[in-house]
Amino acid sequence: MHSHLTVRSALQDVLPTVLGYIGIGIAFGLVSRAAGLSVLLTLMISTFVYAGSAQFVLVTMLLNHSPLLSIIFSVFLVNARMILMGTTLSPYFKNDSNWKNIVLGTFLTDESFALGMNKLNYTQKTLNFTWFNTVNLASYLTWVAGTGLGALLGSFITSPEQFGFGFAITAMFIGLLYLQIISDQSLTISLQLILVLFTLALTYFGMIFIPANLLILVVTLLGCLLGVILKHAHR
Repeated sequence: MHSHLTVRSALQDVLPTVLGYIGIGIAFGLVSRAAGLSVLLTLMISTFVYAGSAQFVLVTMLLNHSPLLSIIFSVFLVNARMILMGTTLSPYFKNDSNWKNIVLGTFLTDESFALGMNKLNYTQKTLNFTWFNTVNLASYLTWVAGTGLGALLGSFITSPEQFGFGFAITAMFIGLLYLQIISDQSLTISLQLILVLFTLALTYFGMIFIPANLLILVVTLLGCLLGVILKHAHR
């Protein structure tokens, strides 16, 4: 990763995310077909919902014939963290038009957010629409393509977990976390590791008391709070 904010650099930077999306997209396509959804409906979900883990929740709830309002609320709750991510990114695009900000927010994902935060370490804390939009669109198109491939393969593969597709997204985040730690100069590695361990511990013990969907928001808020405290203390 380097300081350039061009289409070409965006395509280079997003490559690990794209590779991860292929695996998890195929996994979703297989799961959706195993749940009885058609190839077309599976593609429509990825095209118009585009919500990653929330799509797995959606398919499960459809399979259980859950009420429509319950499905909508559950998908919203799982993706509510995007509000926090969008708020975090907004200062870097305050000089761009509203429609550009809407486009970026529409296609924002956990991975593109993490990639953007990492990119700030190389660009003197600046981002632009061209770079971020390219990252978002490359991720989106790969997700849809991976889903379509998985849906087509669904007639032949009934147990996707045996191929390890489900671990693709985890491996991708481990890679992004590693890049963030070694490139962020605002905090020492030891302080960053403290934050990582705090987040892991909070997630592990929080799962005992807090529903998984809500836990994401709670851990995010508390993790951000500790990060701010450590950053100001370090100064």
